[in-house]
Amino acid sequence: MKIGVVYAKPEKQTFLTVDLPEGSTVKDAIDKSGILKQCPDIDLATQTVGVYGKVMPLDTVLEPNARVEIYRPITCDPKTVKRRARPEAAAD
Repeated sequence: MKIGVVYAKPEKQTFLTVDLPEGSTVKDAIDKSGILKQCPDIDLATQTVGVYGKVMPLDTVLEPNARVEIYRPITCDPKTVKRRARPEAAAD
């Protein structure tokens, strides 16, 4: 089955496709994709992963055509970023 593995940084997005047997897990997809070698800043001990925007454990069994996503840590309050991005927010 075909699985996509995605990791995005502000300066670069990486999308890899792997072919895995039925019953493969999120961890299997990440390992087979080679993304950990391409993006050495990924630390699966501290970063969360998910499938189609939903956080999942590494041992989750994948469906065909799933997209595994590796999430970067949040470095600031998303509400603050949103507020700074809108010019009308300055008047609030």
